[in-house]
Amino acid sequence: MFKVRSDEPEYAFLWDKETKSHNRYGTSIETAPETDQLRDKSLEINNDAGIGDNPNRYKQHGFFLNIDNCIGCHACEAACSEKNDNPAHIAFRSVGFVEGGAYPDYQRLNISMACNHCDDPVCLKGCPTRAYTKFAEYGAVLQDPDICFGCGYCTWVCPYNAPQLDPVKGQVTKCNMCVDRLEVGLKPACVAACLGNALDFGVIENIPEGRTQAKTEIPGFPRTDITQPNIRFQQTRSTHREMTRTDSTPLKYHRDDKAGKFKPAVDEKHGRERYWNWSVLLSSHENAHAIFTLLAQTVMGAFVLLVCGSLFGPLSIIEPLQQIRESTAWLPLLGILVALMGFGLFKLNMHLGKPHRFYRGFYNLRHSPVSREIAGVSLFFGSLAGFALFSVFDRQIPQLLVMLFSVTGLLGAALGSYYMYKLYRIPARPFWNHWQTASAFYGSMLSLGSLLIAVVATAINGIDGPLLQLLAVVCAAGVALESIGHWFHARDLKQAENEGAAAHYEQTTTFGKTYNLRNGLLVVNLLLLITLAAAGASMPGLIAAALLPVTLLLTAYTSRILFYALVIPTTMPGAFFWKNKGFVEHARETGLAEMEQMGVVYEGHHKFRLDELLQTMRETSFKEMRSQFARIFTG
Repeated sequence: MFKVRSDEPEYAFLWDKETKSHNRYGTSIETAPETDQLRDKSLEINNDAGIGDNPNRYKQHGFFLNIDNCIGCHACEAACSEKNDNPAHIAFRSVGFVEGGAYPDYQRLNISMACNHCDDPVCLKGCPTRAYTKFAEYGAVLQDPDICFGCGYCTWVCPYNAPQLDPVKGQVTKCNMCVDRLEVGLKPACVAACLGNALDFGVIENIPEGRTQAKTEIPGFPRTDITQPNIRFQQTRSTHREMTRTDSTPLKYHRDDKAGKFKPAVDEKHGRERYWNWSVLLSSHENAHAIFTLLAQTVMGAFVLLVCGSLFGPLSIIEPLQQIRESTAWLPLLGILVALMGFGLFKLNMHLGKPHRFYRGFYNLRHSPVSREIAGVSLFFGSLAGFALFSVFDRQIPQLLVMLFSVTGLLGAALGSYYMYKLYRIPARPFWNHWQTASAFYGSMLSLGSLLIAVVATAINGIDGPLLQLLAVVCAAGVALESIGHWFHARDLKQAENEGAAAHYEQTTTFGKTYNLRNGLLVVNLLLLITLAAAGASMPGLIAAALLPVTLLLTAYTSRILFYALVIPTTMPGAFFWKNKGFVEHARETGLAEMEQMGVVYEGHHKFRLDELLQTMRETSFKEMRSQFARIFTG
C-alpha cells in the first residue's frame, strides 16, 4: 500500500463525510450496493492484498477546480508526472487557459484538466482491446497499457485530452485517480501539490469547505452530455463576453446570456485568404487510415458489383457484369482485389503502436465500433480470398461452396462498411459526426469499385462499350451521392455552433484552394461520366474514359485526406504544449515563452549562432577558425 508520511499536511487528506445519493445526471453516486459480493476486494496495489478503510470507497469521486484560484503554476502537472514517472512527452494532467479582453482590462482563466472518470466513459466503449475498466472503487476509470495495442481510438472519442498515446512505447496511458493514495485516505498527488488551493477532490457533488459553487461548464470546457464527466467548477468572477484560445485553432467562446453558458464560435484569426497546404495534407499522421479506407471501399464496391453481376446476370441491365466472369479478366481482377485489400490491412495494422498485437482488436465486440469494423472487414477479406481461390478451380468446386463465400463476402462488406462509418460518428469530433461521412464512404464504394472493374476489364479484354456505359452509370451515382453529402455537410457546418463550424472555416481558408479543387473535380467527374454513359465507345466516350481514372483517383484521395486533416475535436484550449497547434508561436510572439512552466524556448539565439558560425567559416583560415570556434561556443 501507499506509505503515508508522518508529516503529511492536513489538506492532503480526504475530507468527505456526508454524501448525496445521486449526482446531477440522475446517476447513483453509490457505485456498488452493499449486498454486492464484489465489495471489499483488494485492488492489489503493488501486489499488496490490503483493503483501504475509506468509508466512501464505493462512491463516485471527482475533481473540483476553483478557476478563481488557479494561478497557472503547473505544480499539479509536475506532481502528477513525478508520481506516475511519466516521460517528458506525456502528461496525464495539463494546464491551459483562455483569454479575454485587452489591456488594461485583460483576463485569463487557467484550467487544470486530467481524466474526469466519467459516468459514461466513451473511451471504455470505444477501446477495441478492452484496456479500460470503470471500477466500483471510487468510480475510477482505469486503463491497462499492457493490453492496449496503440490504435489511439480512445484519444479520438475523449473530449478532454485525457488518454495519452505514447509514440515511443506505442501504447496509451492516462490518469489513474491515484487510487493507491485514496486507499490510505489521501487526495491525488496533483490536488495535494496545488499551491493556490484551486484543485480539490472528493465524493462527487460534495462542495468542499469554503467553496460556493459546483458548476459543470466554464469557457473552453467541452459539452458535458457526451460523457457526463465527474468534475465540478467554481467561477464567481465575471468574465468577458468573448474568451479566446491561445493556439491556432480558429475558435472562441461566446457567452449566451439566455442559456447562461459559453458556446464555441468561429474566430477568423487567419483571415479569409485561401491556401493549398498540400505539405500538411500529405504529411498527415492519418494517411494510413486514408489509404485503408479508400482501398477497402474500392474492393468492397467492386466485389459487390461482381457478385451481383453473377447472381442477377440474366437481367439485361447488368448483363455486361456477368460476362466478366466468363472472360479472361475474371481471375486477374479477383487477384487484384485480394492484393489491394491485403495491402490496405497491412498499412492499417502497421499504423498501430503494437502491430504484433493486432488480434486484440476483436476483444470488445460488445461495445466498440472498431472491434465490429475489424470483425466485418476480416469476414469480408476471408470470404474474398476463399471466393478468389475457389474461382480458380471453378469446375472442381461445388457451386454451393462458391455461393457460400459470395454470401459471407456480401455480409462482411455490409458489416465492415457500416461500422467503418459508425466508428467516425464521434460526438467529440463534430466535423465527422454527420451523415455525410456515410455518403462519402458509400459513394467511394460505388465510384472507385466500378472504376477498378472498368480499368482491369478494359486492359485485359479491350474496349467493351456496354460495360463501360453500365459502370459509368454506377460510378456517376457514387459521385453524385458524395457530392450531395458534401453540399449538405458544408451547409450544416456553416450554421453550427460547435467545432464543426471552425473546421468549415479551415476548409475554406487554410485548405481553401485544395477544397475548391476537390469540388471542381467532382463536377468534372460527373460531366465525364455523363459523357461516357451517353457516348459509349465513340470518340467522346473514349476520351472521357481515358481521363476518368486520373480525375477520380485525385478526387478520392484529396477528399479523404481533407476528411482527416480538417477535423477539430472538442479538446481543451490553449497551452497544452504539444497538444494544440500554434501555441508555441503564440508564446514566442507574446512573451509567454519567457515563463519556464510554459515549456517553450526561443529559437532566435541558436539561429544567430549558426549564422555566425557559417560566416566565420567562409571568411577565415583554418588556424584562425579554431580561435573563432572557441569564441562562438563559449560566448
